Amino acid sequence: MTKALRLVLGDQLTPRLSSLRDLDKARDIVLLAEVAGEATYVRHHKKKIAFVFAAMRAFAARLRAEGVTVLYAALDDAANSGSLRGELQRAVTALRPSEVVVTEPGEHRLAADMAGWESVLGVPVEIREDTRFICSHAAFRRWAHGRKQLRMEYFYRQMRHETGILMDGDEPAGGRWNFDAENRKPAKADLFMPQPPRFTPDSETRTVLALVGARFGNHFGDLEPFWFGVSHDQAEAALQHFLREALPKFGDYQDAMLKGEPFLYHSVISMYLNAGLLDARDICRRAEAEYRDGRAPLNAVEGFIRQILGWREYVRGIYWLEGPDYVRRNALKATRTLPWFYWSAETEMACMAAALGQTKAEAYAHHIQRLMVTGNFALLAGIDPFQVHEWYLAVYADAYEWVEAPNTIGMSQFADGGLLASKPYAASGAYIDRMSDYCSGCVYDVKQKAGAKACPFNYLYWDFLARNRETLAGNPRIAPMYRTLDKMSDERRGEIARDARTFLDALQ
Repeated sequence: MTKALRLVLGDQLTPRLSSLRDLDKARDIVLLAEVAGEATYVRHHKKKIAFVFAAMRAFAARLRAEGVTVLYAALDDAANSGSLRGELQRAVTALRPSEVVVTEPGEHRLAADMAGWESVLGVPVEIREDTRFICSHAAFRRWAHGRKQLRMEYFYRQMRHETGILMDGDEPAGGRWNFDAENRKPAKADLFMPQPPRFTPDSETRTVLALVGARFGNHFGDLEPFWFGVSHDQAEAALQHFLREALPKFGDYQDAMLKGEPFLYHSVISMYLNAGLLDARDICRRAEAEYRDGRAPLNAVEGFIRQILGWREYVRGIYWLEGPDYVRRNALKATRTLPWFYWSAETEMACMAAALGQTKAEAYAHHIQRLMVTGNFALLAGIDPFQVHEWYLAVYADAYEWVEAPNTIGMSQFADGGLLASKPYAASGAYIDRMSDYCSGCVYDVKQKAGAKACPFNYLYWDFLARNRETLAGNPRIAPMYRTLDKMSDERRGEIARDARTFLDALQ
């Protein structure tokens, strides 16, 4: 009789997973299951599905090589039930384990289902906390308790104190907590710009690609060329490449955007980290070592560590603190349907075409493209934030609801009313022009404020402020913009409203 059946989810691919902590190789069995339900609850990008399935298979092979008994349910198994619950039920019936051990999932949807597993399966189900994260649920709740504002910056400082990362005693390295002001340089085309490592699919990955193409061919995105790493060794190679080749300039150019350069100096490791192929603590310590050893400047290293130790841990805390209804918040009462060009990438707005086109091709866009291009447009246009949330969850290889939802609902769409962000991240075309080369050659003129050829971001920005005056006018961070709006003539404000209405009514 099997002692314990230990389920590992597709984003939990680490040998140090809490559910594997006391694994008995002689008596326990590890279950991994490719199921249609997890690939289709939103219509995930084909490349993301392929990445997760291929990484699951690579992890199963690693466990077997270490002497672990693995039960693997492939998607094309004729008996595959299509759901995690069904595959677990099938395994319990066949193996009759004394217990099931799992690590908590990263989504409320699956957590709610998992809570009912014990009664359905008829065996004890132990659900363990996911210890891959640096801040536990309890620790985040303690930090949040009694605070009027849950600002990431203060959480980040506490995490620095608790971990000692980038600390010189009780003081932050370099005498400052945050070097963000130094990380906003526009970039210029560079023939020697580092590119993330591209890995040639092995035979097992090619099998997965064929399977995904056959089963999910109508999902969004390009399946090939497929170059993601799928093993721990490949993820490690990608991390090493970033630390030595790109990290030194990451800080300067982390907010920049360039035509034909989807990656610039970004790490492109988030899909590996979020799937369990890399460890957050290890990444932060190794990035710190690059600074301590003189290989990367502090503004780059601090900016990178802030995204992991600060922002990543923070949004996970917010997600679990706020509960499953968080994704339905809509403080600005935005109701417009998500335009079709988010799926087709066919739009005359050059910045949107670039961000959407590379999303379709790579299942990747860096954080400024997500926040200040595709997210900014959705915010200004008044797109239903739940639809925006489901789009982001579907299209990116690193997207899981615990990390994606707060970034979208809170940071990008301000749909939580300012719980997460102190102001809406709204901007006109001037910001995009300053931080990118997208505007040159666009059919729209970023310098024009009105008319058919004006950059839509220009009039949509002011129309957004006008539409949401009642909700936003009291926000001190954007009050100056309302003063500017109020100084405009009635004719100019009417022009803005007409241009916005004409453009938005034409969206499909």
